[in-house]
Amino acid sequence: MLKPGTMALLLILCSAVLYEQPVSAKAEDVRKSAVQPVHSIDLARWGIRNDGTQPAQTTKGINDALAWAGKAGITAVSLPPGKYTIDKNSRINMVSNMTFQLAPDVILQKEPNDKERYDLMYIGYGVHDVTLLGGTYQGDKDMHDYSKKDHPDSKGTHEGGYGILLEGAERVTIDGVKAVNFTGDGLMLSAHGTNTGVLDAQSFVRGGIDSKGKPIRDLKKIRTKSMQPLSHEIFQKEGYFELANFQKLPLNFDIYFYDSNGGFLEKRSAKMRENMVIPQGAAFYHVVFHQPSAAGAYVQVWNRVPTSDSVVRNSEFAFNRRQGITVGGTRNVTIMDNNLHDMKGTAPQSGIDVEGGFFENGNWNSDVTIKRNRFYNNASYDLILYDGQGAHVEENYFGSTNKIGLAVSAPFADAVIVNNHFDGSKIVAVNDAVFTGNKMNDSIASFQGPNIQVNGMTLTDAVFRVDGKEKFGVKVSELTIYNNKKRESGLIVNGMPSEFRDVKIIGESTLRVITGNAPGGSVFHNLQVLGYNSTYGLSLPPGTYTDCRFENADTGTLGAVFINTAGKYVFNNCTFVSASMATNNVIADHKDLDLSIKNSTFEVQGTAPAIRVQAVKKFVFENNLVNAFYLDNSDIELVKINDYSKRQLKAPVRSAAIRGNTIRSNRPAAGISTINAGIGAPVYTVEDNTLHTAKLALKPNDKSQNNQVE
Repeated sequence: MLKPGTMALLLILCSAVLYEQPVSAKAEDVRKSAVQPVHSIDLARWGIRNDGTQPAQTTKGINDALAWAGKAGITAVSLPPGKYTIDKNSRINMVSNMTFQLAPDVILQKEPNDKERYDLMYIGYGVHDVTLLGGTYQGDKDMHDYSKKDHPDSKGTHEGGYGILLEGAERVTIDGVKAVNFTGDGLMLSAHGTNTGVLDAQSFVRGGIDSKGKPIRDLKKIRTKSMQPLSHEIFQKEGYFELANFQKLPLNFDIYFYDSNGGFLEKRSAKMRENMVIPQGAAFYHVVFHQPSAAGAYVQVWNRVPTSDSVVRNSEFAFNRRQGITVGGTRNVTIMDNNLHDMKGTAPQSGIDVEGGFFENGNWNSDVTIKRNRFYNNASYDLILYDGQGAHVEENYFGSTNKIGLAVSAPFADAVIVNNHFDGSKIVAVNDAVFTGNKMNDSIASFQGPNIQVNGMTLTDAVFRVDGKEKFGVKVSELTIYNNKKRESGLIVNGMPSEFRDVKIIGESTLRVITGNAPGGSVFHNLQVLGYNSTYGLSLPPGTYTDCRFENADTGTLGAVFINTAGKYVFNNCTFVSASMATNNVIADHKDLDLSIKNSTFEVQGTAPAIRVQAVKKFVFENNLVNAFYLDNSDIELVKINDYSKRQLKAPVRSAAIRGNTIRSNRPAAGISTINAGIGAPVYTVEDNTLHTAKLALKPNDKSQNNQVE
C-alpha cells in the first residue's frame, strides 16, 4: 500500500525515465566468457571445514581463499563436496571476475541465529563479472529464534534473512543454484544506496537565483544558503545523484551547478527522486524551491546504484518465508527458467516480488525480464510487479491455486505480459500493462486500468472481470472464454466504460456468463455468446453492441437476455437466438432504460416472445427481422409491450417506436402487441412494419401507419 502523500509523486514520475546514464545491452547477450580451469579450494590450507562445524573459521577461510584467488588471477573456484556452515555474524563476500562453482552435493548452511537481518552470500557495490554456479544455499528457517530484535525500533518480523544478496553489483550470473529455507528471501537483488547529506530548514534562506547563477531577492522562493559540495566519493565514481525523502517541500525545483572556482555552469529544472547527471566540471550546486518559507523543510541527498546487467537462471528458490526472489533496485535483469515454490511464513509470500519501495524512499526497478519460470504452491502470490518501469513477463507457468499468479500494482509502469499460463491462479492488474496471448483456467482475471490492453487471451472455466477506473482505461480484443458448467465463469463488466472487440464466450457457466453494473458507455463489437446458461440467462451491461450474437443453450426454459440496468443500450446488426424450450428470448425491464435495437435478427426456436419490453424510459425497435417458425399456438406476442397481468397498472413503457421491421411466424400470433401497455400509456409509433402470418394487436391511441399484414 502507498503511504499518504506518495500518490502525487507517483503520478508525476510513473512514466519518467529516471536514469539518465546509458543502459547497457542484455547481460546474457554481452557476457560470453571463455571456459576457464576451475581451482579447487584447499580446505586444509584455509582452515575450512566441510562437516558443518566451525562456522566462523570456515567463513573466514572461504573469504580469504576468494580474495587470494582474485588477486592471483584465478577466475573460477570450487569447494569439495560437503556441508559448510556460514557464520551467523558474517557472510561470504564475493570478489569480481570470479565463477564460484559448486557441485549438487555442496551445501552452504547459514548458522542458526536470532537475527532479523542476515545474508549468506554477498555480492556488493563495485563487484562485477561474477557467476554463482550450482550448489545449495540453505537458511535457518526451521531452527531460527524469532523472539529477538536487532534493535528496539525494528519490526520484529525476521523477514530479512537472505540467501544471496546483490547490492549494486554488475554483470552477475546465478545459474543452477538452490536457495531454500531462509527467513526472508532466497535471493535479493537490490541497489547500493549512499545518503550523502541532509538539507533542512537551516540550510535555506529566502530568495532565488538569476539566469547568471547569482543570488537575488525573491520573496516567493527559497534557496540553499551556501553552495553544496559534490565532492563525495560516490559522486566521483557514479556521476549522478538525487534528492529524496522530502518534507514540506514541493516535488519540483531548480538546480544550479558551479565549477570549483564558483563559476556558474548551468541551470536545470528537476524533480524529487529523479537522477541528475552531474555536469562535466561541476563541483558545487544550489537548489531553489518555489515556495516562500523553509519552515519544516527537509530533504536528503542520495546516490543509488542498482544491481545491473545480471541473469538468474536454471535455479530453484523454495520454502523461504517471504520470497523466492526480491527485485528491489535493479536495471536490466533477467530471471529465466527457474522453479519458485512453497514460499510461506511472512508477507507477501511471493515467488518473485519486483518491489524497491521507490515511493517510500526506496529503490527504482527498470527493465526486468521474467521468462519461462515455474511458480507453484506459494502462499499468496507468484509474481508481484509492485514498483518500477519496464517488465517483460513471458512464457511463465503460474500454478499457485487460488492465489494471485500476477499482481500489477499502481506504482508499476510499462508491463508486457506475453504467452503465460495461469493454472488456477489469479491476475490482478491495476494499470499500465499489455497482456498478449495468455491463457487461464479455473480462476479469475481482474483488470482496473487505466492503460490496460488485453489481446488474444483464452480462459477456460474462469472469470474475466473489468472494474474500469477511467473511461476506456481497459481495452480487450480477441478474448475467448470456454465454460463447462464447472463453476461461475464468464465476463463481468463494472466501473467506467471499457472496450471489447472480437470476444467469444462459449458454453454454460453455473450462473450467468455475462453480468455487470457498469453505468453505461462500454463498447462491444463482435461479441459472440454461444450456448449460455438457459436457466439464468445473461445480464448485459449498458453499452453499444454491434455485430453481436447471443445464442441460448437448448437445455432449459427460463434463461433470457436480460437488459435490466438503467442507462443507454444500443444494439445494431445483432442476432438473438432462443432455445426451443425457452419461455423468453430478450427481456427489457428498467424504468430508466433507454433501449435501441436496429438492423438485428431474432430467431425464436420455440414458443416464446422475441422481446418483452416490461419497463423502459425509451424503446426504439427499427429495421429488425423476427423469425418465429416453431410456435405451437397463436397466443404468443412476439414484440410485446408490458404483460397482460399488469394491464390495469400504470404504464411502465414511457416511449416506444417500432418501425420498419419484418416479422414472420408459422401461426397468426401477435407480431406486435401494445394492447396490454397499462393505464395512461402514451402514443406509441408503429409504422412501416411487414408481418407475415403474424398480426397486429395495438391499443387505440397508437400511431399506426403503413404497416402490412400478409
